[in-house]
Amino acid sequence: MLEIRDIQKSFGALEVLKGVSLQVEQGDVVAILGPSGSGKTTLLRCINFLERADAGTMVFDGETVSMHRASHREIAAIRKKTAFVFQNYNLFRNKTALQNVTEGLVIARRMAKAEAVEIGKRSLDKVGLSDRYDYYPSQLSGGQQQRVAIARALATDPKIIYFDEPTSALDPELTGEVLSVMQQLATEGMTMLVVTHEMTFARNVSSKVIFMEDGLVVEEGDAKGFFDHPKTERTKAFLNHSNQ
Repeated sequence: MLEIRDIQKSFGALEVLKGVSLQVEQGDVVAILGPSGSGKTTLLRCINFLERADAGTMVFDGETVSMHRASHREIAAIRKKTAFVFQNYNLFRNKTALQNVTEGLVIARRMAKAEAVEIGKRSLDKVGLSDRYDYYPSQLSGGQQQRVAIARALATDPKIIYFDEPTSALDPELTGEVLSVMQQLATEGMTMLVVTHEMTFARNVSSKVIFMEDGLVVEEGDAKGFFDHPKTERTKAFLNHSNQ
C-alpha cells in the first residue's frame, strides 16, 4: 500500500533523515521505535507532507510521487486516503466532540451535515465515547480527547492512519484506553504506522517494527523476531534500556 524510498530531510545543517526507506502492506501495523532525536516524527510528518522532504519517492496506493516536488493536487489526493493522529490531540477547544469529528467532513469534504453527523456519531461510538457527543475538550480527560482525535481520523474512512506518539502526553492510567482502541483497530485490519515508545504495544500489536537512530533505519523485521532475536548490538542496547 505504501512504499517510501530514500527519504532525506535536513533543517539547515542538521541532517535529520539520511535516506530512509520502508514498506507497508495493507493491514500492517508498523511500529517505529527509536531514541529521541532519531528522526521518527520527522519521517512521519514528511510521509504525510506536513514537512516537505528534500529527496525521496513515495508509492501510495499504486501512484508514484516525488516527496520533494509533489504538487498540491497530488498531496491533496494522498491526504484524502490518509489520516493523522497527533501527540497533543489538536482539537478545536470551542467545539464539542461531535463537532470536532464532523468539521472536516462538512468543510473540507463538503459532506451534507446530516450524513457527517451520522458518521461522526458512529466513529465516536467505535472509540467508546457514545455518551460524550456534546462534551467540549475541557470536559474530557486526555485519554478521551485522544479518542476523539482517533474518531476524527476514522470518520474520513482512511486507507492508513499515521499516529505520532499518541500516548506520550497522557498519564499512565489513561494510556491503556487509547492503546485498547488502537488494538481493536488492528484486529479489524486497519493499516497503521505508529511512532511510539510503548514497547508492549509494539511487541503485542504491531506486525512489523522499524528501529531508527540518527536518521537511519538500524533494524526492521516482524515484531516477534525484533524483540526475541534482535540482530544488532545497538538494537539490543535500546531494548535493554527500554525494559529498565
